[in-house]
Amino acid sequence: MTDLASPNAAASARRRLWLGIGCGLLTSLIWGVQSVVSRQSVADGLSAADVTILRFVVASLLLLPLARRRMRPFPVGALGWRRALILTALAGAPYALVLVGGATFAPALHASVIVPGLIPVMTVVLAFLVLGERPGPLRLLGLALVLAGIAAFGWQAFGESGAGAGAWIGDLFFVANAVMWSVFGLLALRWRTDAIDVTIATCLLSLLLLPVFALTMPIRLGEVAWPAIALQAVYQGALVGVGALFLYTKSVEWLGASRATLFLPLNPVVTALAAILLLGEHPSPVEVAGMVLVIAGMSVALRAR
Repeated sequence: MTDLASPNAAASARRRLWLGIGCGLLTSLIWGVQSVVSRQSVADGLSAADVTILRFVVASLLLLPLARRRMRPFPVGALGWRRALILTALAGAPYALVLVGGATFAPALHASVIVPGLIPVMTVVLAFLVLGERPGPLRLLGLALVLAGIAAFGWQAFGESGAGAGAWIGDLFFVANAVMWSVFGLLALRWRTDAIDVTIATCLLSLLLLPVFALTMPIRLGEVAWPAIALQAVYQGALVGVGALFLYTKSVEWLGASRATLFLPLNPVVTALAAILLLGEHPSPVEVAGMVLVIAGMSVALRAR
């Protein structure tokens, strides 16, 4: 019995490993191309409010059947209203609005480097200030490399002229995104939240903010071609809002949380290639050097204990 079970267990472990790797790679592909799709929305004439509305309406419609079965009380479940509203303010519609707003000013590569690169930096800073956790030397080395790479992007952005003169404004938006997500991550960890519950609650509660965006910000949905609207609805709402969540959750389930995060450094590479192929945005030598530093720093920091 043991001899028969052992090969079966080994085959099952290999299958879980490869399924986890596949889910991790697909998640990085979706997140990496997201910055390019957000940048394309600017070229298509959509505003940040337009893209945010499309994302959360579509994601909420797709998640609603699951929410009705899973969330008691509806729509916040075990989170409760206070925690759900706080997490929505940090990672729901306001976060998406800032992210797409930054794409109005900065190239797609900036978002995929600055946001995931700064998140571990801000998380370590907040964990030290709030929880008293001290990072080890290897993690500090990784974060130093990340900061050096992001400094290269900042130096490049402030030196831009002409069409790229406002890139530094977009970079500040992305810094705000990193701060928001770091606070969100620490609170989610401290409150021991379930990833699927958080995603459902933040999507559904974000619907409450969409009328405010519609009344106070430019809305150009009626002026833009349907293919452009469909691209943002499908990609931002279905793939990013629902698909990436499912894939990342499965990669964590099959690989473990630590190994699942090792795919994050792939995001800037995917964005750089997609931006060249789809947008014609070619990174400068300084931006390439900054991207390499950030990827190296993320890899070192994520491997540190």
